Amino acid sequence: MLRLALRFIRYDKPKSIGVVLGIVISTFLVGQQVGIFLFLTGLMSSLVDNTKADIWVVDNKTTNVNAVAPIDVRVGRQLESIPGLRKAYPIIVTGGAAKFQEGQSQPVQVIGAQPPEFRGGPWGLARGSLNDLLEEGAVSIDVFDKPNLNEAGLGTSFEINGRRVLVAVESRGVRGFGGTYVFTTASRARELGGIPSNKVSAFLVDVEAGTDPAAVRDRINGTIYGVRAWTKKDFSAATVSTVLSTSGIALSIGTLIVFATLAGMIIIGLTMYSAAVDRLRDYGTLKAIGADNGYVRRLILTQALLFGFVGYGIAIAFVQGFRNGIAKQGILFSYSPAIKIAFFVITLLIALVGAAFAMRRISRVEPASVFRA
Repeated sequence: MLRLALRFIRYDKPKSIGVVLGIVISTFLVGQQVGIFLFLTGLMSSLVDNTKADIWVVDNKTTNVNAVAPIDVRVGRQLESIPGLRKAYPIIVTGGAAKFQEGQSQPVQVIGAQPPEFRGGPWGLARGSLNDLLEEGAVSIDVFDKPNLNEAGLGTSFEINGRRVLVAVESRGVRGFGGTYVFTTASRARELGGIPSNKVSAFLVDVEAGTDPAAVRDRINGTIYGVRAWTKKDFSAATVSTVLSTSGIALSIGTLIVFATLAGMIIIGLTMYSAAVDRLRDYGTLKAIGADNGYVRRLILTQALLFGFVGYGIAIAFVQGFRNGIAKQGILFSYSPAIKIAFFVITLLIALVGAAFAMRRISRVEPASVFRA
């Protein structure tokens, strides 16, 4: 069966190449759009995902880390009285406008963490250390955000909300969905954002070793009024869900993925149908010497699977090249094993649905047709 399928494939090389190219293009487009979607959803929840904390405590109406409401600083003392809770760290999240000597300005999101732990960031340090943020006016920026910040780097100073800051730390890959991240200490973030001393944006909670974070979360929610505790995983998922439900990102990317898949099925189906029509006498000969429709269908499916395997290998190489290429611009994401398996399944689905066009035509071929002039 395999040898015969290869002979059929080699018989019409242009159409075989066309089928493989159709699979490659469709799978690449799906992989490209999924990668962009992963990058965007990663930005939405990056502050939660990369923060070393078991629980986030925010205002009871907040479901998005990019839009937190202030809560009373006294909540921190209440939190530390909860059984199983080890430590609560305040974090300040506030907006601002960075202004440079040349007159340009750029909106930024200032995030202040409490030293020396600096729960809440920054992470992925490329140059400098967390202790450098203790210097007067010190902030951290990401190397990929330099174009947005007038190419600011270590030692560069500019203004945020009219106050001078100095770049003392650089990170790599610390990107935000709500704006360009600028990290500093909690007290400095208060000054830059005009946040009252009795308010914080959230508390990041560590639980005692061996304690279930979900149990501590439930104790907090059942004890302290006006706030809501989330496990890290749940708050990340809630943030992504909230942003997607209030934007057209999921619809637009999902539509492109669906159309790429359908286009691939149609193009491959028509190409395989055309190839099957060109070889009607060959398939008729097989039937004349005893092959039934089941055998012929298996032969076409074997060809489709071969096309799928080859197309998948080429497409994944292109997708990986695309991922590596845009990573240089700070668009960072990775495909999980489950997603790679999904790509493979989609590739085979495209090939097999395409084969259905050909099988439908070949099933109607009469063996006697090979003896007609």
